[in-house]
Amino acid sequence: MKREVKSDLDIAQAARLEPITRIAAGMGLAEEDLEPYGRYKAKVHLDVLKKFENRPLGKLIVVTAITPTPLGEGKTVTTIGVSQGLKRIGKRVVTTLRQPSMGPVFGIKGGAAGGGYSQVVPMEDLNLHFTGDIHAVGAAHNLLSAMIDNHLHQGNALRVEPSSISWLRCVDISDRALRKIVVGLGGKENGLPRESGYCITVASEVMAVLALATSQQDLRARLARMVWGFDRDGKPLTAEDLGAAGAMTVLLKDALQPNLIQTLEGGPVLVHAGPFANIAHGNNSVLADMIALRCADYVVTEAGFGADNGMIKFMEIKCRQSGLRPSGIVMTCSIRALKMHGGVGKVVAGKPLPKELSEENIPGIEAGAANLRHCIKVAKYYGVPLVVTINRFATDTDREVEALRRIALDAGADACEPITAWADGGDGCRAAAEAVVKATERKADFRFLCDEDASIEQKIETLATKVYNAASVSYSGEAKAKIKRYEKLGWSKLPICMAKSHLSLSHDKNLKNLPSGYVFPINDVKASVGAGFLYPLAGDFPIMPGLPSHPAAMDVDVDPATGLTKGLF
Repeated sequence: MKREVKSDLDIAQAARLEPITRIAAGMGLAEEDLEPYGRYKAKVHLDVLKKFENRPLGKLIVVTAITPTPLGEGKTVTTIGVSQGLKRIGKRVVTTLRQPSMGPVFGIKGGAAGGGYSQVVPMEDLNLHFTGDIHAVGAAHNLLSAMIDNHLHQGNALRVEPSSISWLRCVDISDRALRKIVVGLGGKENGLPRESGYCITVASEVMAVLALATSQQDLRARLARMVWGFDRDGKPLTAEDLGAAGAMTVLLKDALQPNLIQTLEGGPVLVHAGPFANIAHGNNSVLADMIALRCADYVVTEAGFGADNGMIKFMEIKCRQSGLRPSGIVMTCSIRALKMHGGVGKVVAGKPLPKELSEENIPGIEAGAANLRHCIKVAKYYGVPLVVTINRFATDTDREVEALRRIALDAGADACEPITAWADGGDGCRAAAEAVVKATERKADFRFLCDEDASIEQKIETLATKVYNAASVSYSGEAKAKIKRYEKLGWSKLPICMAKSHLSLSHDKNLKNLPSGYVFPINDVKASVGAGFLYPLAGDFPIMPGLPSHPAAMDVDVDPATGLTKGLF
């Protein structure tokens, strides 16, 4: 554990990749099932769902985490490591992941290909343009934007109320200067002046639609239902009303096919869609999971951020809409994160870890364990077996690991195992893989937390009190007015996709561990009717990130001697 490990990029560039056709063959896919993008990545045709409809379904495992530090908890590393561990113990496994956005890649967070010896490759391709899916989403989104403003310019036959237009433009780069803009300046020929803005592409409803669609027909229907504004009588206006849904579907036709790559240990990985884990539901595509479940005994997927964010949305939105049902949950945590929640040290992205987080401190772990206990409680609402993994770092002591293991088991986890996925790949996750297999042999009693027939406010309050541990909920006047409008329009059955901080169980990133006795504020409620959810905003929540003082982009370049990328993580 204390040996030196090369940089993620060095490891990825030194890897010997298998031809993608060989990876596909291990899933039972033939060459005609693929659309190759070079030797090491390919799209998988949706026809395989019909071809494999009589195959038995594998078991779906969702990976989540406690409330993370700003550096994250290593969910992607855990997802890949556990998948590699399952492969090492002889199981047929497929991993399913979201595609990274170039906003975080060139900002602070970096990529989302895992790390160390638990990565998916080709890593550079995945973290940058990949197969062009995000660009296709951006093109479809911006086509609708252009058609909205063109409609206003051409006479406004739909009697659009310009101030009601909620549809922004998008770009897949973090750029805070684009959050608020004015379009249509420069005279009559340049359109109608109005306030607008940009979101990052992965926060677009089009991306959420791509991730939740179950077929090309479903994609077309969802795009058609997307609401971008209201007319002067308060009637919602859709992409179909504007005549845009067909062309948007054509732009997304190829992007709808999942992308196949591999782990460093030659395991198949379907990477598809990249919805934001705050504004949207933060999970890979339904189609990728549907294909993977026909091609493996175990499918390991990752939900964005912690149990209060991506896991809840996986259960309440993705499972509700698709019919998918998980057989198990893996919840990863780190000793340093529990110390931070317990008041030991302060983790700041881009700065070295405080030394006290690297020193043995069992009382600090005990103090911060309330967060882990609560996240386990939230996971158990769904009646699914749960394995806790400890993402072990070199400075973690055996006594600390044992203390954390005891806490997890006492809180109701079916098992708790340390992993060294980053340093050891699949070998460092064998025990966790065995625990996952054993846990999922127990039949899940899956159930939803929120009642579909409950009112919008009842759903919000269920999440606030049972998941975010708030005492009550407050609503702004705008939020109340929106809720009233949505109920009148018949949208109250839509599930809730809460937009909140990922760094706290609460809305406030500064409230660590297990906040209690506070009021959860709802400032606004927006509707993603095509995607099929409502998203309340808890606080001021930008959907266009900004770059830090030293963006990761400043360190990325091409090595003139080799022509290889350097500085990418």
